[in-house]
Amino acid sequence: MSSRSCKISSCAIAADCVAGKRVGVGQELDCITRRNQVKSAENLIRIAGVQLTEQEIAAVVEVLRSGHLVAGEAVQAFEEHFAKEVGACYAVAVSSGTAALHIAYLAVLQPGDEVLVPGFTHISTASMVHFANGRPVLCDVDRRSFTLDVEDAAQKISARTAAVAPVHLFGNSCDIDGVNRLAQGHNLKIIWDAAQAHATRYRGRDVGSFSDLVTYSFYPTKNMTTGEGGMIVTNDPELYEGCKLLRGHGQTRKYCHESFGLNYRMTDIAGALGLKQLQQLPRFVEKRRYNAAYLNERLTKVDGITVPFVANSIDHSFHQYTILLDLDQFRCSRDEFAATLKTQGVEAVVHYPRAINQQPALRAGTVPLPNCEWLSQRVMSLPVHPLLSTRDLEQIADTVIRVAARMRR
Repeated sequence: MSSRSCKISSCAIAADCVAGKRVGVGQELDCITRRNQVKSAENLIRIAGVQLTEQEIAAVVEVLRSGHLVAGEAVQAFEEHFAKEVGACYAVAVSSGTAALHIAYLAVLQPGDEVLVPGFTHISTASMVHFANGRPVLCDVDRRSFTLDVEDAAQKISARTAAVAPVHLFGNSCDIDGVNRLAQGHNLKIIWDAAQAHATRYRGRDVGSFSDLVTYSFYPTKNMTTGEGGMIVTNDPELYEGCKLLRGHGQTRKYCHESFGLNYRMTDIAGALGLKQLQQLPRFVEKRRYNAAYLNERLTKVDGITVPFVANSIDHSFHQYTILLDLDQFRCSRDEFAATLKTQGVEAVVHYPRAINQQPALRAGTVPLPNCEWLSQRVMSLPVHPLLSTRDLEQIADTVIRVAARMRR
């Protein structure tokens, strides 16, 4: 019974709960809500946390006081250090992760080209293909890793396929060897979407070191932030020069435009912040991995819950700690499970409640993506960010275990 169809008074529901009588899921959720009111904002363990040090604030203030706010020395230093950190030859800083994708696609696509895109990711991976005058071809994903199913992608290659855009989702690397074989066998360019994968490693290499182009986002919830911002890294000097032209109106010197372009520059304010955040990235990711290991230890043996899958070849950076619910084992939906966690002080979120082929913008004419659609009903992310205390981690695990026991069939 859903909470909407519940006609029993709250007093009667509460009495039945206290007496241990069986009630409907919707009624039980109402009871839990009344007995454990949603905690105030300062007590709720949030899904993400951002904390800036005095050094980071001082770096931004220094830029503000200088009066030189557009892309300048701070951005250039950020680009150089970021490229070195990920093991790439070149880096181009831009205004957002979406801008990074847009420029990367524009750099390699011709009008009408098709790009293989996983159907379980943020819509920008697909939508920027459209805005680069290409056509996104949606592919299914692997149910364990949530990343591109290379075999499904191979079946969707056509004469118009020019590129593949695999996503390192939630900080988990995709099958890089498999994608490389696919691309080499069909002469495809690769645009790796690493928006959520700062410091993720595959077979000992940072995911940013692979060809052809790798894009990043620095949105506030990411493993590091510039407020808003993005980065493109590459080992190809021609692609590097092309991306720089696209970022700044195609301008090579003042009022000399070698090509058409866009204004996707990063400000020096963001560059200064990014440079300081980059210095802390190893510590941030180490803490995320520690938090994920603790949650794994506590939740692995909980019936109905599958913790994140990580292959032996991958060092996951845990932008998100995303579990799977076995809905056959629970008397509630995933959304009801998440709502109940929040009443007890733990914020859980869903990335993503719809596969891209289910989005109104792309729905017409798309083929079913069974794994993407299956995952969209079962995934749920728990807090894993670096600001969590030991007590926070204990509360997260205890709450998930308690709710799972209460909601089990």
